[in-house]
Amino acid sequence: MTIKEQIEKDFLEAYKAHDELRVSVLRMLKSSIKNAEIDKKTELNDSDVIAVLKKEIKQRKDSIEAYKEAGRAESAEQETKEMELLSSYLPSQMSEEDIRTIAQEAITQTGASGMQDMGKVIGSIMQKHGDSVDGGTVSKVVKELLSN
Repeated sequence: MTIKEQIEKDFLEAYKAHDELRVSVLRMLKSSIKNAEIDKKTELNDSDVIAVLKKEIKQRKDSIEAYKEAGRAESAEQETKEMELLSSYLPSQMSEEDIRTIAQEAITQTGASGMQDMGKVIGSIMQKHGDSVDGGTVSKVVKELLSN
């Protein structure tokens, strides 16, 4: 079953169960996926759906920060619940230790010697492991390894 099919199935279950939060979030997600399909003029595969999910999760993270700065804890909590629900559709993410290991390998393979090669190393990692790693964590680890 594709991620898109799972989202549709879960939406129908949430609708029947009158789970307002899940219905709302999944309806928004389905809309974002549909808009991406219209932009691409083709049906999205799992990788494309994951990209949409990551974009929606990033929006939630940004909103949470803004709400916390504005002292709106209730709104931040709502966004956190939405983010957790969206995250459940992502494939499991690698741990920082695993990312550190593959970053070391990528540095060796690309022959990177300093910060000027950071883009090359990150590009290599994202190409091989894009859906299973967090870009921010990859960037942090690679920067740390190359600065030593």
